[in-house]
Amino acid sequence: MRNVDYKRARHFEVDLSAFRNILEIDQERMIAKCEPLVNMGQITRATVPLNLALAVVAELDDLTVGGLINGYGIEGSSHLYGLFSDTVVAYEIVLSGGRVVRATKDNEYSDLFYAIPWSQGTLGLLVSAEIKLIPIKEYMKLTYTPVRGNVRDLGQAYINSFAPQFGAENDENVPDFVETMIYNANEGVCMTGKYASKEEAKKKGNKINSVGWWFKPWFYQHAQTALTKGEFVEYIPTREYYHRHTRCLYWEGKLILPFADQWWFRYLFGWLMPPKVSLLKATQGDAIRNYYHEMHVIQDMLVPLYKVPDALEWVDREMEVYPLWLCPHRLYKLPYKTMVYPEPGFEDECRQGDTPYAQMYTDVGVYYAPGPVLRGEVFDGADAVRRMENWLIENHGFQPQYAVSELNEKNFWRMFDAGLYEQCRNKYGAVGTFMSVYYKCKKGRKTEKEVQEAEQAQVEVPYADED
Repeated sequence: MRNVDYKRARHFEVDLSAFRNILEIDQERMIAKCEPLVNMGQITRATVPLNLALAVVAELDDLTVGGLINGYGIEGSSHLYGLFSDTVVAYEIVLSGGRVVRATKDNEYSDLFYAIPWSQGTLGLLVSAEIKLIPIKEYMKLTYTPVRGNVRDLGQAYINSFAPQFGAENDENVPDFVETMIYNANEGVCMTGKYASKEEAKKKGNKINSVGWWFKPWFYQHAQTALTKGEFVEYIPTREYYHRHTRCLYWEGKLILPFADQWWFRYLFGWLMPPKVSLLKATQGDAIRNYYHEMHVIQDMLVPLYKVPDALEWVDREMEVYPLWLCPHRLYKLPYKTMVYPEPGFEDECRQGDTPYAQMYTDVGVYYAPGPVLRGEVFDGADAVRRMENWLIENHGFQPQYAVSELNEKNFWRMFDAGLYEQCRNKYGAVGTFMSVYYKCKKGRKTEKEVQEAEQAQVEVPYADED
């Protein structure tokens, strides 16, 4: 969705297209060393047969290590391990002067290590990352639980589906994977998963569902059946579970090809799904992009867990987009105050899901055409996004910047903290070489002159200090 014309306004270019290799899988250190264009489908093909996986495996096959680190990455295991960048133990970075450094949390480049996530590649060129591996089993035992009520009831049911009381992070009842899909203002399905061995999955009476086959119903539609048949349990091959949303791009596939979920299309042509996102971008003209900006929403709202019911109310009232995707993640207290950070003093509130060292957040995924658009009513997409951004700022929430943002520079630095980012930008010579993260993310075309100005830009102190 976001315009990437800044790539065409460059006055020099560095080709990283060959950096798409898994360099090492170290089963002793439990580390995978990957180049930035390694994607999730590639890494799971290599690790799952070894009964290993990245601690956080983003759902869509084509999402890359570099994008998930420099931008934003989450998965149903993030309530245990944090965001994708929280599972990285070392970065190899080429700085603006050409020097290659290895940044870890406890070496001389520790400030750079903590500044890289969310920086959108504006501090240096990421050329490899060492990422935490975890042991896994062959299947995911997935429980589908229907929930009903008003949107606040649905939000609380989601919280109760996985979140223990304050500090009880070792509770054996906490699932390995969590997600909830809200299908309308009164109905949703909570899903919780636990790794299971093939011996357990194949016991008599257990149902195995290989959701990855091209002819199978799309995952969100399959989960929705819990609303009619009640709670049920099934075993899904682990790799197929990881990529359960790939074929239908969550539910965006329904808009791209409205008939692609029909049984005849799935059986005959389902192997063609999904269309490559890069192809969709390449074939999308300005008119179509502008239409989507006004008539369609692709946004993620990262909000504290206890504010999920408030966020669901806001989305229902202001956008009326369904389905919604809910996925929790830890936001850690770190030695540095990074661009995204927990609420000050959260540990004193002892809220459900929190621990003394991390506040539980939730990604409220808002992807689809709003209700007013589907009914043929007037809807101002840009204004709705501005209101959403203001709500996030007021509620200590964050907006991943892969999405279209309407933030001006002042509000951008009200949402995110500029301190460490600007310190590293100056210390490591990024100013004058890489454009500022705000200018890289902001909406609209960019000329070469604007790009050069953005590379010299520094955050004004009042913006950086304002909370």
